[in-house]
Amino acid sequence: RPAVNQELSTIFNELWSLDVNRMTPGIDYTISVQGRASFVSQGSHTVQDHASQPLFSNVNESKLRNITTFSFMTLLDNYERSTGVTEQVTTEELTEMDLFLDAVLETKVMKRAHQYLVRKGQSSTDLRLFKKQLNLIWFHLYHRQRNTLDSSGFEHVFVGETKSGTEIIGFHNWVQFYLQEKNQHLDYKGYKAREHDLPDQDDHVLNLQFSWHGVVKPVGSAFIGTSPEFEMAVFTIVFLMNTERSTTVVVNIDQCQMELVVIRHGRSLGTAYPKLLSSNGRHVRQHAH
Repeated sequence: RPAVNQELSTIFNELWSLDVNRMTPGIDYTISVQGRASFVSQGSHTVQDHASQPLFSNVNESKLRNITTFSFMTLLDNYERSTGVTEQVTTEELTEMDLFLDAVLETKVMKRAHQYLVRKGQSSTDLRLFKKQLNLIWFHLYHRQRNTLDSSGFEHVFVGETKSGTEIIGFHNWVQFYLQEKNQHLDYKGYKAREHDLPDQDDHVLNLQFSWHGVVKPVGSAFIGTSPEFEMAVFTIVFLMNTERSTTVVVNIDQCQMELVVIRHGRSLGTAYPKLLSSNGRHVRQHAH
């Protein structure tokens, strides 16, 4: 495992403290982690359910809808679930993306990320060019399967896709998880963690197992409660600060130690997700012993 990246941990904690749109566990939403999920191989359709209840027992939806950047929820229904199916983008959808990016750029979180990237020589000071850069990373359509424009970073990470009807790829956003669960398209099967590292309801990163439209994701992961601008800012920074096709950095954010994995698809994002290593400051205490 790579050593903790202190510089990125510092900027990400700064972004964390600026994330005023983050939802508060136990107040704005409640999760119930329930049982530990069992091992399932990729492509399997049968899986033991170790969570009889949904992951989200409640979410303050009126608060969600009143936060401008969470308006990205309207973008979640713009995509074809299956890879290999061409995405048809309407002018209305282009407007939605545009307004979403404008809203994200107005947040303190993305302004601070922009400042950092300018200082690092990775982004232009010109806001218009920075917006274009974000658009290319997150919304540019590309070929994921066969030669059709069937995918984008945003679709993969925030919405989720299925491949050949047998596996879920991407799908790392908690709002999409909640909405799909509420509409009964998704069934939470339990959390994934090591014996001594049990998650609890105020963890802001979870490793979990679920099925979506009957297809199983053996191990998924997501930030929980965070704003879309926070997730975009963090992954954009990792994306722009590295050039390898696949990058893994270890960072400490708030009480959690996690890996952030970013895989590029040309000049756009292929996938990006957090993988919880330890929570509730356990890594800090282990260090102290």
